[in-house]
Amino acid sequence: MFTLTAISTLNKSVKLLSLLFLLALVVVEVVVVVVVVVVVVVVVVVVVVVVIIITIKVAVVVAVTVVAVVVVVVVVVVVVVVVIVVVVVVVVVVVVVVLVIVVVVVVVVVVVVVIFVVVLVVVVVAVVLVVVVVIVVVV
Repeated sequence: MFTLTAISTLNKSVKLLSLLFLLALVVVEVVVVVVVVVVVVVVVVVVVVVVIIITIKVAVVVAVTVVAVVVVVVVVVVVVVVVIVVVVVVVVVVVVVVLVIVVVVVVVVVVVVVIFVVVLVVVVVAVVLVVVVVIVVVV
């Protein structure tokens, strides 16, 4: 009887120890699961924050690049327009100067021709008068 009681007590103790061991395993598993979940949540939050920061930095870089490209394009367009205006003004000034020179040359040539014609007419009239005077005097 004592042996049966001892075996029964031992059996109960083993069952109790088994239950305690299983309970300890369950607690350890729950703790491990909680730790893994916390670690996964922390990693996900860190990754999301890093992705958001990188996205913001990329957006800032893209925005700055777009602004820089727009500024460069505007400056190039302004420079091209200024160069075109300067070239047009220079061409107009050169054309006007050439036209003025041509007009002055034409006026000078006309004046010289008129003076030559007037001198020629005066000489012809003088010669005719001299001939008329000589004819009148001789006759």
